[in-house]
Amino acid sequence: MRIGIDYTAAINQSDGIGRFVRNISRALVELDQDNEYLLVYNSPNPGRAVDAPRAANVSTRQLRFGERATNILWHRLHMPVPLDLLTGSIDLFHAPNFVLPPLRKAIGILTVHDLAFLTHPECADARLREYLEHAVPYSVAKADFITTDSENTRNDVICLLDADPDRVFVVPCGVDASFHPSDDAEVDAVRRQYGFLQPFILVVGVIEPRKNLPRFIDAFARFKVRTGAVHQLVIVGGNGWLVEDTFHQAEQSPFRSDIHFTGHVSDEVLRALYSATELFAYPALYEGFGIPVLEAMACGAPVACANTSSLAEFASDAALLFDPEDADSIADSLEEACASESLRDDLRSRGLKRASDYQWSNAASRLLEVYTVAAKAR
Repeated sequence: MRIGIDYTAAINQSDGIGRFVRNISRALVELDQDNEYLLVYNSPNPGRAVDAPRAANVSTRQLRFGERATNILWHRLHMPVPLDLLTGSIDLFHAPNFVLPPLRKAIGILTVHDLAFLTHPECADARLREYLEHAVPYSVAKADFITTDSENTRNDVICLLDADPDRVFVVPCGVDASFHPSDDAEVDAVRRQYGFLQPFILVVGVIEPRKNLPRFIDAFARFKVRTGAVHQLVIVGGNGWLVEDTFHQAEQSPFRSDIHFTGHVSDEVLRALYSATELFAYPALYEGFGIPVLEAMACGAPVACANTSSLAEFASDAALLFDPEDADSIADSLEEACASESLRDDLRSRGLKRASDYQWSNAASRLLEVYTVAAKAR
């Protein structure tokens, strides 16, 4: 079977879906030497390099247009130019980033990571939301099969987009093997590099409304007032959209000197920060999966996270859970975890075990099962 995969996000996006596409593609290639893989990608954005897995059964094909141009042609202007007319014959095409291009003969597999633009429309950029509200339901209707990162998102796709349950499969994400506890030298070097010499609480994610950072910054201040703790708050992640409220909340905080934004950091630095933090917190209002939670667990960080969407599903009893819409509930979890070393040790132990259950090799094996089911169904 000749399998095409849209590799564009792996090139243009450092985190999130980009990380998903890179890791699942590499794991598939390592697992499967029987099928042929064609990694298709749009012309890379400026400054982005193509880093694709190499193997005898892997080839690549760059389209002549950028990602934005093809999205306009296919999903705004509805020009039905089939992708497999541009790539040559393929048996199955996997679109891992929400939208499925027109296909002539190939079986279409679509991955929907979340439906936040429907469940929390107030958190999305207006133009992006308008695009997704049209393109994703249309793609779901056209796809032969759909994968989601979690049971929660599978349920959303079935209930909100009326997808046939028999053609929606869960393929959980994994944790990259590079995320493991850092040694003392690595932790000390990163602490000194950034000046994080006090105990700190870590949050990781693109800065956007769905990550719920203004409320978390408020909860951090409540925690500091209640306890008199010396903890800093470290927020790692690049700017997404509608970031103003987050930075305004930080600037107005009575503890603004203890709040630090690092921007995007390398995986090596991120691993050391996960390893060094006294508590990793993830207050997102909605997530299709939430890879940073498992990365933190894999590095030995105790975790507190929201009790909503998919987060409670896979964090389970390996994390403290809080109501992300209640600042006092968040502050309670911060206080409980930071006050008890034995609790943090227990969370570390549970988290390491939980993270070990989520490997990209397992995700690739599950995805290959979906490909096989799809090929037999045609």
